[in-house]
Amino acid sequence: MTDDLQFSWELSGSGWARCHIKDRSAERNDIVSYCTDALADLLHGVAGLYGPIPVQRFSFDLEPAEVRWVLRGRGADVDMAIYRFPDMSASFDAPDREGTLVWSSAQPRDLLSHVVVEAAQAVLQIHGEDGYRTKWVQHSFPIAALQHLRWLHFQHDRCQLHHGAAIS
Repeated sequence: MTDDLQFSWELSGSGWARCHIKDRSAERNDIVSYCTDALADLLHGVAGLYGPIPVQRFSFDLEPAEVRWVLRGRGADVDMAIYRFPDMSASFDAPDREGTLVWSSAQPRDLLSHVVVEAAQAVLQIHGEDGYRTKWVQHSFPIAALQHLRWLHFQHDRCQLHHGAAIS
């Protein structure tokens, strides 16, 4: 099942992370800056798909570019689109259509949640909270956001896949 969608988040230096997403037809890699609390924004965005607001948007700062993720819930499925804008400071209020669509996919919500939870847990396992803060500099590891998404995923999706160690 997870071969249909792969996602990773790897700290790649002081204040930088490599974000990789891949489905069966395309993949996207971005080097994300710590200028925003990007991993927390991702976790909150995916968690938002379980609520009453069907569209979730969040952006990653690529200094100076922006990639904006737009997640549209359709029941148990999600239409995902990533738009690229040349300058994050100039595109803050720009409509999605002014960006360039650089990746899109339709996936089950449970699969998206699963791969995002797994990626965030891997970051925590590798670096720990202190190591994450040292590498990400401006933001602490988003433990509460990860716990919340993980709970929503288990509660609503009844995921039977392995999630590694529980978070305390």
